[in-house]
Amino acid sequence: MQTVTAEYSKVRLEDGVLSITISTADHGASLDSEGVAQGTRALTELGDRIGSILLRGTGPNFCAGGNVRGFAAAPDRGAHVADVAENFHGLVRALDAARVPIVAGVQGWAAGAGMSLVCLADIALGGPATKLRPAYPTIGFTPDGGMSWTLPRIVGSGRAREILLTDSVLGADEAARLGILSRLVGDDLVQDEALRLARAIAVGPTSAYEGIKTLLAESRTNSLDRQLDAEAASIARAANSPAGREGVDAFVEKRRADFAPLHSH
Repeated sequence: MQTVTAEYSKVRLEDGVLSITISTADHGASLDSEGVAQGTRALTELGDRIGSILLRGTGPNFCAGGNVRGFAAAPDRGAHVADVAENFHGLVRALDAARVPIVAGVQGWAAGAGMSLVCLADIALGGPATKLRPAYPTIGFTPDGGMSWTLPRIVGSGRAREILLTDSVLGADEAARLGILSRLVGDDLVQDEALRLARAIAVGPTSAYEGIKTLLAESRTNSLDRQLDAEAASIARAANSPAGREGVDAFVEKRRADFAPLHSH
């Protein structure tokens, strides 16, 4: 494991994988404000050393949402929740801007902020026991973490309205069918498989992943005509990139492409 600095107790960088602990078993697996803040800072400070991002909870659940007991104890609940949301949204913005793929290992419950992070991941792995729930209406709240933006783009606006307004509990099979979870593995394999996938991505063609994520981001507002121009320019750049040259040469030479030497981590 690469030791980053002592201040990163909830974040680690190993084999190019930036692991961010977004919840622990403490406080019922609620969103860990320290892990959130450290993740935001690490994404900014570690830069090109990151080959992939892994979002994880260390307890039986991925993340059960915000610390509701903390909300209740705050002298000014609105101000307290605003601070929590500001901290959380710093991470959401940093993840959305990340040039590398984001993997989430979603064991147990992903509720509230936890579900928002699942919707933000590029690839989210769950198990048969995984359950997702917006959870906001149950306590009289509205969504944060981008859920009102990401969920309609994953499941469609009509389905998103029903899920949010009825505070639906989504089982693993339904979440996978809707595309919120990418695929299911055994419950006892979720964390190991998520880490394996993040490690495989971290030694892959990072410049191609960056190009793909850029194109997907641009497609949010582009017309098809503009998107085709962006794709043509992007694939031309990729063809002349070290990763593109290695990939094409390996294909022609009938060998497995080796992108690892191209990485700085």
